[in-house]
Amino acid sequence: MNRYKCLLFDLDGTLTDSAPGIINCLRHSLAIMGFDMPEMPERFLGPPLYESFAEYCGMNREQVLEAVKIFRERYSTKGLFENSVYPDVPEMLEKLKGSGFRLMVATSKVDEYAERILDRFGIADYFEFIGGARIDGSRNEKWEVIEHVLSSMSITDRSSVLMIGDRKNDVAGAHKTGLECMGILWGYGSEEELRTAGADFIVHTPQEAADVLLA
Repeated sequence: MNRYKCLLFDLDGTLTDSAPGIINCLRHSLAIMGFDMPEMPERFLGPPLYESFAEYCGMNREQVLEAVKIFRERYSTKGLFENSVYPDVPEMLEKLKGSGFRLMVATSKVDEYAERILDRFGIADYFEFIGGARIDGSRNEKWEVIEHVLSSMSITDRSSVLMIGDRKNDVAGAHKTGLECMGILWGYGSEEELRTAGADFIVHTPQEAADVLLA
């Protein structure tokens, strides 16, 4: 795997376990709007909020915009820190960066929130660039975020870049932009989801991810 030089990491479900904050903010926003919690709220972990509110709560565009606004009001002050770094992730990042890989973040989370989270938990310095969605809802799709990261860092050789994430949208976004994707199983996506999406590699632990990439 030494053909890769740049590694793009998803955030939620890959670097940090953000489920408590996301579920709490989801519950808060739906209660205010008078909607019931959907079945399997864990489906909100990873994909863009705009898509999830529409698909899993049956909201129209106007309702989606209001739900996202309410969600982010709580998330920006409380929810983003109801979160924790996965065990062994800092060690994985240390090994990869120390071995010469360029590390970056490509997340569907608003870039400002991503920066605050990574800084709060002491792992921001591992990354050359932290790319995310815009607060206004633009650059919302994973492929758009990936393109933003590649463009911002002037990366043209896409064969040297690997996306690393836990959900099908990470795989789809990578493939749409011409990248390969490593699916990881310590996050929220299942092996079935990642294989069905077409992940190029699947690993179970941060240690295994580092070992495979350094092999």
